[in-house]
Amino acid sequence: MERTNFVDQIKIFCHSGHGGAGSKHFMRNKLTAYGGPDGGDGGRGAHIILRGNKNLWTLLHLRYYKNVLADDGENGSKNNCTGKDGKDIIIEVPLGTIAKKEESGIQEAEILEDGQEIIWLKGGRGGLGNSNFATPTNQAPEHSQPGEPGEEGYKILELKVLADVGLVGFPNAGKSTLLSVVTAAKPKIADYAFTTLIPQLGMVEYRDDKSFCIADLPGIIEGAAEGKGLGHRFLRHIERNSVLLFLIPADSNDHKKEFEILLNELEQYNPELLDKKFIIAISKSDMLDTELKDAIEKELPENIPHLFISSIANKGLVELKDMLWKALNNEKE
Repeated sequence: MERTNFVDQIKIFCHSGHGGAGSKHFMRNKLTAYGGPDGGDGGRGAHIILRGNKNLWTLLHLRYYKNVLADDGENGSKNNCTGKDGKDIIIEVPLGTIAKKEESGIQEAEILEDGQEIIWLKGGRGGLGNSNFATPTNQAPEHSQPGEPGEEGYKILELKVLADVGLVGFPNAGKSTLLSVVTAAKPKIADYAFTTLIPQLGMVEYRDDKSFCIADLPGIIEGAAEGKGLGHRFLRHIERNSVLLFLIPADSNDHKKEFEILLNELEQYNPELLDKKFIIAISKSDMLDTELKDAIEKELPENIPHLFISSIANKGLVELKDMLWKALNNEKE
């Protein structure tokens, strides 16, 4: 696979700070020979925090950030002085990032808004100094608490692109061409399969200064749900899309079978994907006459809206934008 600046998954080792130990100390100065306990509390260990940043589109900046080691809290000291807290580490990530445990795959955090902060790994609490344990019957406690340990482990950061509409189709179905025509995006376009190896995002300008985001996603092949082709790397990005636009080329041998294969791969990966709104677009339709269009329409599911488009001839694109906007905003036709 070609080297790319788009990185949508990384594995890092994280270690939050240990809490500082509480102090065991008694007041001693030239005026006080046997003073009471004055041991201060330990400081809190540093947290590791995730923060959403709308200006980031990839995890590239974390590619070589393999170990995240946070500072420990300072120990308490005499005169009831509390130790300094460890300096928190803030990891900025693009919107749509989820954090998981590497071993179990359990999701721990999800960042969806700009500026959203989530404490990913908590630092250990500082221990109490011996001044906290003084009582009327024990005015000179000889013990204090150690600080609590921080958390550590291998973690996974995974990006699922945030887009309103996802383009779904076999390789070379015309997804990149459509994206380049209806948005200002400039995806790589060529006459061979798997031209697109990474998701490409573009903003579609609609009427009255409205807009929505569309994503050109790498093509599905049969068996993608089992990891064939680009497999899971592609399918996980679909989970974020509100509407899925199935692109089937007019020159397909069997339009119905092609749609069923695409649908089956989505179901195998995650059955919840079938609850999304679907639209079918027959691309490259400038080569079709009325008779061929009627024949293709009979193959398509009746309960899913469809239309014929041509990105090259600029046919049906206004109607496509209208249909997508209505689907995104729950408008009735």
